Amino acid sequence: MTDHLYLILAIRKPAFQASAGEAHKTFLDDLIAKGALDTTGPFTDGTGGAYLLRAGSLEEATRIAHDDPLHTSGSSTLTIHEWRVRRFS
Repeated sequence: MTDHLYLILAIRKPAFQASAGEAHKTFLDDLIAKGALDTTGPFTDGTGGAYLLRAGSLEEATRIAHDDPLHTSGSSTLTIHEWRVRRFS
């Protein structure tokens, strides 16, 4: 099965929990260990962040993203988009 790339946008809710942010970092470390994370980082304005996930389908990407502590704690709203990335270097 060919992996596709999915852009996960995480936008903080007013009730953002700092503990969810720490658990999110552990979650991302696990994705790195599995080879499922391509890129990640916060937005410079502090409103949230994004990560680029490798998965076989939108359903799989959604399942993975919905295990993110940012989602399970209700700290952030996550949206998932399949992304056809074009790289130039």
